[in-house]
Amino acid sequence: MIDRFLDKRNPREWLCLKRTVRFGETDAAGVVHFLELFRWCHETWEESLEKYGIALKDIFPTNEINTSQLDIALPVVHCEANYFQPLYVGDTINIELETEKINESSFVLRFKFKKNGEQIGSTNIKHVSINPITRKKCALSKQINLWLHESSSNF
Repeated sequence: MIDRFLDKRNPREWLCLKRTVRFGETDAAGVVHFLELFRWCHETWEESLEKYGIALKDIFPTNEINTSQLDIALPVVHCEANYFQPLYVGDTINIELETEKINESSFVLRFKFKKNGEQIGSTNIKHVSINPITRKKCALSKQINLWLHESSSNF
């Protein structure tokens, strides 16, 4: 359940995250492998939801909850990435998440990757809410709607 104390919090608390590049995230050339940006995006989104106050088990299937027990599923229907500079082991980056609700059943997550204040990459990932049993579009959950609304506040 979402704590009401969040009403007074700054969205930066759950939308701006920091990470360090690890050896296992690099390729044979010693730079971050391209797919890592998408993995980091999903991890950033998950961490953002948790910091906001949404339990991941309420959004994603777990070993205790399968997809059919959830009210909605949020598959990715479009994603794209731009890479402006390589990243290496030990680089510290900031990941900034911006949200945009498209309509009652979809939203876009936009991520900016910054190193030393300079943008070095970006991604856009569009999700659509579907009924996990019928696989048809449906309205976003109350929790996700609230997170999107409060996350879209200028910070």
